[in-house]
Amino acid sequence: MEKDSALKYEKLQKRLKEMGRLVVSFSGGVDSTFLLAVAREVIGDQVTAVTAAGRSVPEWEIEEAREFCREKGIRHIVFSFDELEVDGFADNPPDRCYHCKTAILQKVREAAEQVDTVYIAEGSNVDDDGDYRPGKRAVQEAGVISPLKEAEIRQLSKEMGLATWDKPSFACLASRFAYEEPITAEKLRMVELAEKFLRDHGFSQYRVRMHGSMARVEVLPEDLERFLDPKLRQDFTGHMKDLGFTYTALDLDGYRTGSMNDALK
Repeated sequence: MEKDSALKYEKLQKRLKEMGRLVVSFSGGVDSTFLLAVAREVIGDQVTAVTAAGRSVPEWEIEEAREFCREKGIRHIVFSFDELEVDGFADNPPDRCYHCKTAILQKVREAAEQVDTVYIAEGSNVDDDGDYRPGKRAVQEAGVISPLKEAEIRQLSKEMGLATWDKPSFACLASRFAYEEPITAEKLRMVELAEKFLRDHGFSQYRVRMHGSMARVEVLPEDLERFLDPKLRQDFTGHMKDLGFTYTALDLDGYRTGSMNDALK
């Protein structure tokens, strides 16, 4: 471990140890997995993972979170969460994430009270500061701690032997919709199954963005040529029509985080 990384890692360990009993808002992604693993290492069974099983999270993501906690022997609370019942979510305004995150963290706070825990931490990191992130305001207002601001998460995850060290970045399925386009359970399921096709066919980083009845597909630039393989393309477009999409378009700029925020700039 490089000296700078080691110092940041030790700083994180010290901070978590000072908290003592801790609840981690755990999605199963790279950042929250790293945070939870370090907390487990430092404070043992005093850490509890809490996961929101919502409509905008694929089932495979929830199952991976469950499996990680089983393997590590971490107490894990999973609660059902229907984002569509949150005021300001289904209408999909630009601050949709703020409303959703506020509601989730309220549930996490309730879970923390059940296990007599004061401190709640989540996995936002410095990389999240470069894009439009209304959910950050919800985190601050809820008094939730984000201790990963100075950690090189992927490198440290690799050194810890965490399988998530090279796991593709993932955001909730609600981020696949153009702002102001209403979100429904059916649309969320369409996007989930569209992206499942790409995942099942070996694509590591992808998004299927929904613009009305059209799907805009993003894959890594180096995967563009493979995506255009005639057989794969035909199978995918057929699958998309079966799901209810009228048109399927390939974004020639390739995958990039927060591309829906381009309309806000």
